Amino acid sequence: MNKIIGFITVLALSFLTIIPLFSNGFFPMHDDTQVARVFEMGKMLKLGVLPVRWVSDLGYGYGYPIFNFYAPLAYYIGGFFNVLGFDALLSTKLMIAFAMLGAGVAMYLLAGEFFGILGGVLAGILYAYAPYHALNLYVRGDVAELYAYIFLPIIFYGLWKVSHERKWRYVATGALGFAGLILSHNLTAFMAAPFIAAFGLILLHRARYKRIVFENISFTALLGVLLSAFYWLPALLQMGSTNVLSQVGGGADYKDHFVCLPQLWESLWGFGGSVVGCVDGLSFRLGKAHVIFALLSVVLFFIFWQKEKEKREVVLFSLFGAIVSVLMMLDFSKPVWDGIPPLAFLQYPWRYLMLASFFMSLISGYGMFVQKNKKIMFTMLGICIGIIFFVNLKLFAPQAIVTRSASDYTSVYALKWTASKISDEYLPKDFKKPKSYDEVNLKSPIEFLKTPVEEIANLVSIAGVVMVIAGIIYSRKRKK
Repeated sequence: MNKIIGFITVLALSFLTIIPLFSNGFFPMHDDTQVARVFEMGKMLKLGVLPVRWVSDLGYGYGYPIFNFYAPLAYYIGGFFNVLGFDALLSTKLMIAFAMLGAGVAMYLLAGEFFGILGGVLAGILYAYAPYHALNLYVRGDVAELYAYIFLPIIFYGLWKVSHERKWRYVATGALGFAGLILSHNLTAFMAAPFIAAFGLILLHRARYKRIVFENISFTALLGVLLSAFYWLPALLQMGSTNVLSQVGGGADYKDHFVCLPQLWESLWGFGGSVVGCVDGLSFRLGKAHVIFALLSVVLFFIFWQKEKEKREVVLFSLFGAIVSVLMMLDFSKPVWDGIPPLAFLQYPWRYLMLASFFMSLISGYGMFVQKNKKIMFTMLGICIGIIFFVNLKLFAPQAIVTRSASDYTSVYALKWTASKISDEYLPKDFKKPKSYDEVNLKSPIEFLKTPVEEIANLVSIAGVVMVIAGIIYSRKRKK
């Protein structure tokens, strides 16, 4: 199997996760504002606004700076489809499909670098079919986290490559991975940052030319930060002017949402919410196939400890990452959460299911790599994929399909009342929320003015883009 066939295999098999998207209508989800956000993004892009920060219809009709604070990348994709002429509902489905297909391919790229093509295929399929992936789409409707799934593998791939080869394309890849993660879901970027930093330190420690590797890694990270500055800089500096801090505590207090250990192995698949205790309305399972394949790979790793020494750091780091991610979900880690106040912004410790899925999928690729007989490898891969489908494919389905059109999500009532009620945490602190639709603003929205912080942030990101383009031009000239 060559790389292209492996890529096509992962892409084709990942397609099964999104079949329900192509039915007529749509399905209910916790964050049922996706179509409205895509519509509003498309509306602003059609007006030539870039970057999009403020939309006119949300915020109860007064206007709402949602994309100044809520990570916007997914909605740029959805808005782009809307600009091309697709209605807001179909654009939303295409936006989601792009994320679901991209995750497995990204993991295939990373795991294939370490464990060969078949190891990459297995890791990519496991990553695409992680139960938390299904939970985010068909239960929570958290499209931002779906996009974060894509960029986690790209970051680690970029860091690995820049530590081995001094080529601009790998610096650009890693930087785009950093920027993409921040722009996809800032909470995931915050959550993953310690693991990314630890991986960078490991690569630096094992490097022969430490100064060069340090420069490569540092510049990659810096470039990613610059590219995404148009978003994170205003969000960070202006957050205090909004009511977003109201989202910390109350029903979203991390103390009430630790996972009980048995839930990670088996918990009822539901479409409800997270509550105190061990019986929640939604499932926090890691995935039995993921756990078993990861454990088998760890056993094989220690059996063949003396072979393939270059893979030791990757396997041990993945094992460490998986263990830490699991512990961070359990009540055992409460002193850590109490001792690091910013962790409260994560709200739900079970968000670490994303990182646990990432590390378990990656480490599982080693189980294919250690086997050298091709016939046995292909047989094992087929059996593993069959098990994954049997155990997890049924999770990738909504609770119900509702016959709805784009207009049901983009009418004046839907935008200025229904969607506005679901997401209003970025309104000013002193804003008096309407109590009924009769109180919403049906006239022109409040005029939105750019602030100096936003102008500076835009310039910083433009500088990052210029650096990327300059690097591409310079690298091509060197080749000639």
